[in-house]
Amino acid sequence: MKYIKLLSVFFIFLIFSCDKDFTSIDSDVISSENAINFSTSLIDYPLIASNLRLNPVKSNNLPSFMLGYNNNPVFGESKASFLGQVIPTEFSPSFGENVVLDSVVLTIPYYSRGVETSEEGDITYEIDSVYGNTPTKLYVYKSNFYLRDFDPSGDFSDSQNYYSNGSLSNSEYINQAEVEAELLFESGVIGDGSDDFVPSSERIDLTLLDSLGESYVSSSIAPAIRLKLNNPNDNFWQSIFFENEGNPELVNPNTFKEFFRGLYIKADGINSEGSMMMLNFASSNTKLTIHYTSDTSTDSDTDSGGTTTETISSQNEYVLNFTDNLINVYENNFQIDVSNSNTVEGDERLYLKGGEGYMSTIDLFNGEIQDENGEMVDAFDHFKNSFYDEENEIANKIINEAYIEFFVDQTQNIQDEPDRIYLYNFEQNTALIDYFLDQSVSSTTINAKINHLEPLTRDGDSLTGEGVKYKIRITEHLNNLILRDSTNAKLALVVTANVGSIDNFSILNSGEENRDFPSGAILTPNGTVLHGSQSENIDKRPRIKIYYTDPDD
Repeated sequence: MKYIKLLSVFFIFLIFSCDKDFTSIDSDVISSENAINFSTSLIDYPLIASNLRLNPVKSNNLPSFMLGYNNNPVFGESKASFLGQVIPTEFSPSFGENVVLDSVVLTIPYYSRGVETSEEGDITYEIDSVYGNTPTKLYVYKSNFYLRDFDPSGDFSDSQNYYSNGSLSNSEYINQAEVEAELLFESGVIGDGSDDFVPSSERIDLTLLDSLGESYVSSSIAPAIRLKLNNPNDNFWQSIFFENEGNPELVNPNTFKEFFRGLYIKADGINSEGSMMMLNFASSNTKLTIHYTSDTSTDSDTDSGGTTTETISSQNEYVLNFTDNLINVYENNFQIDVSNSNTVEGDERLYLKGGEGYMSTIDLFNGEIQDENGEMVDAFDHFKNSFYDEENEIANKIINEAYIEFFVDQTQNIQDEPDRIYLYNFEQNTALIDYFLDQSVSSTTINAKINHLEPLTRDGDSLTGEGVKYKIRITEHLNNLILRDSTNAKLALVVTANVGSIDNFSILNSGEENRDFPSGAILTPNGTVLHGSQSENIDKRPRIKIYYTDPDD
């Protein structure tokens, strides 16, 4: 046991990270050059990696939502639309007299950050999580499809799940005709391309009218989708709101949701091109705003003992926020067929795609390895017997660092390679222990956990260069297997938009196992292709590499 106590010092790492200027422990392991009382060695073990096409995934109540069109040269087309409920911030409103509708505006911010502030206080923004910069077709509809809160086929308290293919279950689907009940906005209607939607990083200036009827900038907000909705039949919005003043429809959330069932925002490409955006529905600026002008009359006493009535005309707004059931709906036309994936020997290539896309399953120590006598033995048995003395219940070798490298297949036409991938326990739907022990942090969440899940190494430019490999450390996961007799569970590998988004979302028809999918993998259109277990390039096949120390006798 004295060796164990002495060697424990080698597991202490001071890890510092700051935004993108982070450090990562790479080769800081004990080596033959710096070891005094110990010898150090490297051994590698096989794994089997195979492809899996995702079934529809739960897509309601995500931390964010995707909207737009993406055409990946490897995987194919994907469209992300949005369906959601809205409710007023105020019930039983009093709109005033002589109400005139000015406009109805839908605002949904991107994720952005200020990068520069001028002397006048104007902020220059940079938007995040926008994929592509080409025009996209957008539609906004009033939905007549009722989004129920509870699942009638389950227990009374079971929430209703909505899935990425627009289904509520195996047999029930969102009615497309109902969600597209009334067209309220269509981009590109002019026909010359001037009205097609393109994401912009420009701030948005909000204006009001002064007493002379001249507009002025009253405030500014961060970059956002901001659409002025139509008023069908010239009385659509008035009939919903102004004409229902004092009626039950505007009294409480339940009556309103039954009356006005939500908005459906649909996206499509233009000439097989477009942009995909992650939208910040948690922002206070995400809202539907009814702008109107009305009169307010007040009576006042005169000096002669009579009364006079003063009428004041003012600009007002009635605000509705998105709430309760918010749903992403995907329409995919993918061209990669993985139905014949080799789960016994592994696949030549690994396909990873976000959204309702592709993932890979990883079986560690699957296969055989040559032992010290030159005989082929089970890899997992060899690993356990080599690193753990079961009779004396002590480790006889100390794992200093263990990792897997996944190499990008640079023969594929990959674009917008994801910076991060995520490895998790597919059977228990949990992150690995190395994830929780990794305390590396960053001012941006996407750059966290860089010691366990090392970002993509690129050729040349660290931001735009061609992807080379991902490195995932599993040191403590392997320690758990030998020291704590943990189960060698099947793992899953996915792309992710944010390594901090690991909330579980169920996969439809995943079987008795009830497999889940992490939210960060749903919220990205990006994909990549990696060398698999049967890659023609043997040197780039993923292997488990273990650096270990062995006390000298």
